[in-house]
Amino acid sequence: MELNMSADEVLGQIVQLHSTGESLAKKNVKKLHPDLMKNALYYYPSWEHALQKTGVGTIVH
Repeated sequence: MELNMSADEVLGQIVQLHSTGESLAKKNVKKLHPDLMKNALYYYPSWEHALQKTGVGTIVH
């Protein structure tokens, strides 16, 4: 698998999506941002874990 983001870039993108009001629901991100999901799941055990790491994990719409 080819990765195109660092762990910090993954977290930064999650925060950016959250700040624009985009849904961080796993299904939505997987559909609209597949590279972000792929990279997040490489660095973190689950999508939820990546969300928690950013501090927005409890605000999933």
